[in-house]
Amino acid sequence: MLSGLLRNPFARRPPTPTTHLLPEGPVTLDESYDLCREFNKRHGTTYYWSTKVLPRIKQHHVHALYAFARYADDIVDEIPSQGGRDVPVEERAAALHDFGDRFFADLDAGRSDDPVLKAVVHTVRAFDIDTDTFRRFLRSMEMDLTVESYETWDDLLDYMDGSAAVIGEMMLPILEPTDHEQSLPSARDLGNAFQLTNFLRDIDEDLDRGRQYVPLEDSRRFGVDLTDRRVTPEFVSLMQFEIERCRELYRSAEAGFAMLPPRSAKCVRAAHTLYSRILDKIEEQQYDVFTSRASVSTAEKARLVASLLR
Repeated sequence: MLSGLLRNPFARRPPTPTTHLLPEGPVTLDESYDLCREFNKRHGTTYYWSTKVLPRIKQHHVHALYAFARYADDIVDEIPSQGGRDVPVEERAAALHDFGDRFFADLDAGRSDDPVLKAVVHTVRAFDIDTDTFRRFLRSMEMDLTVESYETWDDLLDYMDGSAAVIGEMMLPILEPTDHEQSLPSARDLGNAFQLTNFLRDIDEDLDRGRQYVPLEDSRRFGVDLTDRRVTPEFVSLMQFEIERCRELYRSAEAGFAMLPPRSAKCVRAAHTLYSRILDKIEEQQYDVFTSRASVSTAEKARLVASLLR
């Protein structure tokens, strides 16, 4: 990520790359899972708090999936480099390709010596998670290296199929729904809802990276140029439109709750509630996503989890 960037003290400070947490030398499977948990705790606090509702025996598997996605995302956004120089796209593409090759080779072998992939491979094989979901995920990460914007909502959905919807698909075997196929649309909708929430919260940060995830046709419809970074009446109307689109995804995802075991349903409800609250926070700050990062406090997250564990 854009580590070390100094900005308005009330604005978001992007997290540092996960790679600085990697140990030197071999690790045990337990140590690999502990490392994945640390990635989640530091960088995905909403997911982290939501997993606490799951039975302990399943929590570390969710951490492993998060760590896989986070590590790939960090490769795309910035590889730690000598002297802090900008890393050429070609180098990041090669590193992402190598990461994917290593993962699939280790998956075929049934084991890994990589400090992150050791736990990921174990989780994937333990729950027989469809490996195609990982290929689709890596495809979308590769798109982030060259695609700067998306013309239509359908174009964005194509990207989100690999960056978001597949996360819901990966999670299903761990959550153990009563009917996998019937619960699939809800899982995909929730993954997309989380992703779109991130896009709306992080418009300013994504502009720093030269990316726009709000469909260009929507921006034109409301007469908005996001690169102006101004909260105009037109921008507010655009945000209201996108937030309602996002809430429709959250509502659609609720149909899947009844198909999950009680603890899994509570976990998904917690994530659903905490993430959708970010949309409320954006509204509370008058849609100004340029000078303040909408977030749910740790205290709020802890209170919700505590209430679900009673």
